[in-house]
Amino acid sequence: MIQRRDLLIQAAGLSAFAAAHLHATAASAEAPYDWKSVPFGGGGYVNGFVFHPREAGLLYARTDIGGAYRFDAKSSSWTPLLDHLSKADSDLMGVLSIAVDPSDANRVYLTGGTYTSEWARKAALLSSNDRGASWTVTELGIKLGGNEAGRGSGERLQVDPFKGEILLLGTTKDGLMKSSDRGASFSRLAAFPAQHVSLVVFDPTRGTASAGAEAIYVGSHDKPGLYASRDRGQTFAREPGTPELAPQRAVFSVDGTLYVTFAGGDAGTVSNPSFAKTGSVWKRNHRDGRWTDITPVKPGRGGQGTFGYAGIDLDRNVPGRLVVSTIERWTEGDDIFISSDDGATWTPLGAHSKHDASPYPWLVNYLRGQDKMGHWIADVKLDPFNSERAIYGTGYGLWISRNLGAALKDGGTVNWDFTVANLEEAATLEIKSPTGGASLLGAMGDVSGAAWDDLSKTPTAGLFAPCNETVRSVDVAELNPGVMARTSDMAATGGYTSIDGGATWRPFGPSPRKVKTPEGWTAPTGRVAVSAKGGFFIWVPEKQPALWSRDRGKTWQVSEGWPTDRTVALDPVADRTLEGVFYVHDRANGLVLASVDGGQSFKPVASGLPKLEVWQAAQLVAVPGTVRDLWIALPDGLLHLPGPEKPAKTIKGVAEAWLVAFGKAAPNAAYPSVYVWGRVFVGSEAADGLFRSDDAGFSFKRIDDKQHRYGRLLSMTADPLEHGVVYLAPHGRGVIVGRLRVGV
Repeated sequence: MIQRRDLLIQAAGLSAFAAAHLHATAASAEAPYDWKSVPFGGGGYVNGFVFHPREAGLLYARTDIGGAYRFDAKSSSWTPLLDHLSKADSDLMGVLSIAVDPSDANRVYLTGGTYTSEWARKAALLSSNDRGASWTVTELGIKLGGNEAGRGSGERLQVDPFKGEILLLGTTKDGLMKSSDRGASFSRLAAFPAQHVSLVVFDPTRGTASAGAEAIYVGSHDKPGLYASRDRGQTFAREPGTPELAPQRAVFSVDGTLYVTFAGGDAGTVSNPSFAKTGSVWKRNHRDGRWTDITPVKPGRGGQGTFGYAGIDLDRNVPGRLVVSTIERWTEGDDIFISSDDGATWTPLGAHSKHDASPYPWLVNYLRGQDKMGHWIADVKLDPFNSERAIYGTGYGLWISRNLGAALKDGGTVNWDFTVANLEEAATLEIKSPTGGASLLGAMGDVSGAAWDDLSKTPTAGLFAPCNETVRSVDVAELNPGVMARTSDMAATGGYTSIDGGATWRPFGPSPRKVKTPEGWTAPTGRVAVSAKGGFFIWVPEKQPALWSRDRGKTWQVSEGWPTDRTVALDPVADRTLEGVFYVHDRANGLVLASVDGGQSFKPVASGLPKLEVWQAAQLVAVPGTVRDLWIALPDGLLHLPGPEKPAKTIKGVAEAWLVAFGKAAPNAAYPSVYVWGRVFVGSEAADGLFRSDDAGFSFKRIDDKQHRYGRLLSMTADPLEHGVVYLAPHGRGVIVGRLRVGV
């Protein structure tokens, strides 16, 4: 059972701030804050690793939505490298590739760009000469798919091993690009015939310091195949003897032998991850250029299902040792194969491995008692300075071995550790901080989430089990925090209820919701709100009518008067003081609707608000302590509706509000502290960031700093029991806690 914090609930009769302010002053000097990740442990897709070839222990990892990390060998933990990114640059958190300069251990590059859709930010190259402590940004003028199909292949960005000024970049839609000035500028190599590059690799055995590497090998997804240039990129030709599949990873041996993994799906599809149905592993003899198939297990043969091959690496210290990984081998489960004779024979590591998940209880539950290698193994690397250490990524984190060579001994077992300390990539969709019991609740995609009673430790008793679901939303009764509800896409009935603070959960009862979208996909289960004392729930499956329950989720009925707009997801909000009262912001019609009968019916209580387009976001929040004290974060400002029969007030100092939250009032203050993520005036100009007001929005202090921006936030909440504490849910970075520095 979760330990309980001392119950400290603001009295229902607490009056609103005595004099509501029509104007807000500009933000004052920054309030010093300390920022830390709240430990959960991995939870997201880690799809690429790069060891520096000449410095022991220098290792980088990339993720599809959570940025890049550098490994700290002394503490066996990870340092996030992109937490400085602002909302405007949040798309750069999707890292498609990482490259190091073999001749300079301090220099590292990465390409950021999450999506290629019309609305996405264009991609950029980030360059660092201090191992990622600071970055120079070069706009590329194109878009990259760091979180799109094919993101597991690579690396697409490479530094010429002979001439560090030369970089090659394989793109998602714009072919192959080259820089001759360490990434300050790029131009397209027109000779390369394809658009979607899967990998780039220089031949490290042929070249000069003046002209660079002579031979280049490039793979393609859209014109599947391996292409070679032996004139430094002036011409390219398909490499004869190789399959017409997309190359996934490639590595050269010291003598010049080239090893490549391949994967492919149906025509027009992009594999790794997504749609891989076949694959193979090949090597090219450095003497005669002949290619040999060294595939460990053939997809579709001997009872095998469909799958491809992805990761590959070789041991620089043990001749003949080679590892490869499968990708999307759903029937038997993905595996890594090891060879000690240059690919002539292979041993599957899955049958010779023991994975220690015990430090992370969520993962123990996620694995359901099974000891498997994991899924989506896009990359596996061998430590160039330690032959016993291999690292590979999965869809939920990464594993590092202690004794890789044991697999090649009779009856030997390879021991793997889930080494994800401070690598927090879970997609946290909503967070709440209750007035009692747990300190924090987090609803997460794919790994469910948890309740934390100790923010310094990975949660144990508070797991949202089963831990392999996408939990969309979580809420808790303000005045009775033992009552909670959460929605889950994988739950048969769409969600769960707890009446003991999250110690146990029971499924929702049957409801009239639609479980499938018109396209046949699982319908997102949307948001849930719990009334002030926990007697009523409102549940709004995404883009469906609202449902209400008077028995804590056992039965559900359709609410009357709920907005009819089904083009946007509407969020229910519970009044935090008065039982059975709920609100919804009807963005299309500029209304706030309220229910005073537990959600059975809704009627307008505020009108004349700005009418928003479908693509414009807004957030309605109810403040604890006063009936119908509402704030609305809007694209063009922050609006305060201080209660019945009182006029709405615009907080003039806020130019844009993306999220708003309320926490414990400052000492000697009557009103809860207001936290705003948005654009707030600092002097005469508005600045993007995180701000706190201790006087109901009259003045603000900036609380973030240049190194702690965290890109795009999906949710924000503040602690009702401790002043100055705010929680953030950045896209792909787990949960972050910020605390006002002691003594400030």
